[in-house]
Amino acid sequence: MHKTEKDRLNDFVIRLANVNGTGSATANSLLMKSIFRMGIPVVAKNFFPSNIQGLPTWYEIRISKDGYVSHTGRVDLMVAMNAQTYIQDRDDVSPGGYLLYDSSWPRGDKLARDDITLLGIPLSKMCNEAFTDARERILMKNVGYVGAVAALIEIDMNVVRGQLQKTFANKEQLMAANLRAMQLGYDYAKEHFDCPLPIRVKAMDKTDDYMMIDGNTAAALGCVYAGATFAAWYPITPSTSLMDAFARYCERYRKDSDSGENRYCIVQAEDELAAIGMVIGASWTGARAFTSTSGPGISLMTEFLGFAYYAEIPAVIFDVQRGGPSTGLPTRTQQADLLACAYASHGDTRHVLLFPANPEECFYFGAEAFDLAERLQTPVIVLSDLDIGMNEWMCPRLKWDESYQPDRGKIISTEELEKLEDFYRYEDKDGDGICYRTYPGMHPKGAYFTRGSGHNRYGGYTEDPVEYQEVLDRLLRKARTARKLVPKSVVLKRRGATSGIIAIGSSDGAVREALDRLDKPMDYLRIRGFPFGHEVQKFIDAHEQIFVVEQNRDAQLRSLLTVELDVNKRKLVSVLHYDGFPIGADHVVDGINDALKQESAA
Repeated sequence: MHKTEKDRLNDFVIRLANVNGTGSATANSLLMKSIFRMGIPVVAKNFFPSNIQGLPTWYEIRISKDGYVSHTGRVDLMVAMNAQTYIQDRDDVSPGGYLLYDSSWPRGDKLARDDITLLGIPLSKMCNEAFTDARERILMKNVGYVGAVAALIEIDMNVVRGQLQKTFANKEQLMAANLRAMQLGYDYAKEHFDCPLPIRVKAMDKTDDYMMIDGNTAAALGCVYAGATFAAWYPITPSTSLMDAFARYCERYRKDSDSGENRYCIVQAEDELAAIGMVIGASWTGARAFTSTSGPGISLMTEFLGFAYYAEIPAVIFDVQRGGPSTGLPTRTQQADLLACAYASHGDTRHVLLFPANPEECFYFGAEAFDLAERLQTPVIVLSDLDIGMNEWMCPRLKWDESYQPDRGKIISTEELEKLEDFYRYEDKDGDGICYRTYPGMHPKGAYFTRGSGHNRYGGYTEDPVEYQEVLDRLLRKARTARKLVPKSVVLKRRGATSGIIAIGSSDGAVREALDRLDKPMDYLRIRGFPFGHEVQKFIDAHEQIFVVEQNRDAQLRSLLTVELDVNKRKLVSVLHYDGFPIGADHVVDGINDALKQESAA
């Protein structure tokens, strides 16, 4: 049930419908950031096609005084700038909402709906009269609707101008043109409509300690702070911007101040197989190395991941998940790579996974992944997704402990090697499954042959069944050690709760909002790492029923829970979402309520 118009102060959704490739991204971001600069919590969702240009794109801004971040499916103000989708955009407006469209050409009769209000503004006509360049007319039309929306929902124009100045700080001519176009839209709306609308914004003070950032940028920054110096990759949506951001940061922070020489290496490989191979090679030599990819890339990397697991070489992989299988939906989001990543490669493998829920955790997990990879001497996969990776989120300002020292794990120094009678690479001296290693070239006594074929605890080749099984059993002990080292789950408890919800990653926002709307109190556990920590089993044991919320068709998280833990499958009830759009609180609430009704009816 949606609130009435009179309740919509700082609590509504704007959707902007455009054509991909027409320069609307800058205008839409300007609108969102201006609201954020007024101290009002916002979150943006960009729904765009996988081709270069020409197809419809939508940009959604949720304004929420309560700080909710999930996709709602509601549209209170639609800015329809794509004639091809006018009818669809009109139909998507929620009852009582508003449709702003370009009225340069008569369309009112075709767009009319009894339960919405049409707001026609001749944006094309005004920009054609005000500007002479053809490309400029298209671009300025976008800025024109920013001005109109500012008038309609009462955005502080001083804030918008300030944000515009930041965008075009070194381009005076563009700045002047944008200001003019924005004023045209603002003045027209003020003159022709009753401004502000019942849906409007009012300045708050809830964003002072926050920033707007996307997950890929935050993850790249985390890699820099962690000390990563090598990256290899092959371009793939939606992870490409992560490596682009890392390259920008390295260009700024990874150059020798005296010589100007690069202190980093980024290689665009010929494919994902080559990329992960380079990362493993660089990590083997002692560099902190990583790659970024998505589901299809993970599929291609699995053999090398199995090699790194068995040869026990650190590596960090960022999997920004998208819709699948195969090419699937490159510009849509899912959480469908869990099983592929947890057991990547043939044979018995169990990889370390991290599940960030937002860009803030992409930053911190980006750094933590390297420590875990080197401490455990194994690949670590950070499973983000398109919703986190490519959308801008409001996050607390990132902080860094300046006393941080990288955890390089069990490295034997040259001095220690001198004192040893013999060094055996795969000998478990501490009983935690983790062996001591050396860097290549440290000392003749520390040399060993790295192989992916059968080897014993001394590092020698073997096909002996006892020696082979001994290594596999030790790797399983290492996985049990990893359970204690991965980030602990976050637990939220409600008084009187006998049921619980389990989720991972970007489902967090929808679940948190659903908890405030469900009639029945429920506890909530958000898993942040795999192998699962002991707190996950404890949470399941403490509740009569568990709802597992995830964004895939085949209940992959539920499957992992039943395989890895001691749990009755009937106790876990799936709430699944997999249409490619981010999950919303409505879906969680409806899924749980439907399950509860079926249970009571039975």
